Amino acid sequence: MDSALTSIGLPIALGIIMLGLGLSLTLQDFARVAKHPRAVIIALACQLLLLPALAFGLVLLFQLPPVLAVGMMMLAASPGGTTANLYSHLFRGDVALNISLTAVNSVVAVVTLPLITNVAIWYFQPFDGQLGLQWSKTLEVFAIVLLPVILGMLVRRFRPRFADRMDKPVRIASVIILAVVIAGAVIANWQLLIDNVAQLALITVLFCLLSLAVGYWVPRLLRVERRQAIAASFEIGIHNATLAIVIAQSVLGSMELSLPAAVYGVLMFFVAFAFGFALFRRADASAEPAVPVTDASAA
Repeated sequence: MDSALTSIGLPIALGIIMLGLGLSLTLQDFARVAKHPRAVIIALACQLLLLPALAFGLVLLFQLPPVLAVGMMMLAASPGGTTANLYSHLFRGDVALNISLTAVNSVVAVVTLPLITNVAIWYFQPFDGQLGLQWSKTLEVFAIVLLPVILGMLVRRFRPRFADRMDKPVRIASVIILAVVIAGAVIANWQLLIDNVAQLALITVLFCLLSLAVGYWVPRLLRVERRQAIAASFEIGIHNATLAIVIAQSVLGSMELSLPAAVYGVLMFFVAFAFGFALFRRADASAEPAVPVTDASAA
């Protein structure tokens, strides 16, 4: 049962999620990148360079076992998830920029995720005699990530009304299937999860907080407009944990390798909301103009 869930259920769930992403994308979302090149380049630099370095430092600081260390690096290499769009909308970020960044990140991750994962496997040596994501497995990553997105975009291009009708059902189906698959995997590996959650909770929370902070403050220091910086914060701070779980369990065949992403995937919702509420909502409230007081005696 566990094998069927991880080898078949997880890729199907992720495929439906990526199909839903494709149904919401057009070529204009990629072309829009040219309108905000500064924000996009800075966000991608943070995503591709700063976050792996940050995760590597945290792994060494917390002295994680090799398998969990590689799992953390895989998580850092995963692109932003579609949840980032929701949080960006909630806290008044540039959602259009989020959509563009998600689209570009999904394409770039086909190259960067296997690359960073292989470097991490080479450095930490969690497996005996296993080389990690070889060419055939890299093609699996391509098929899991990009093909459903391309299919969804083709549907959007040639059947826009059908894409609009299917957007909500596909989202609901992806959530239901993913919840069932993850619940089954958790039940089957409950003891393994319990044994590791204590040492993973703090590092994943710190990684999420630092990612959100880097995503906001680095663009702001480089004079990116505030709404775009908010979008970058959530795009960089909210990773596609499902993708990391699928690669770990289905492609590399290791439940333990997926544990950092599994713990992060639960905690990130609360961390991202608390971060957004504390930083962005408070700033919005303080920026609101005071309500003028009417002088009753002047009436």
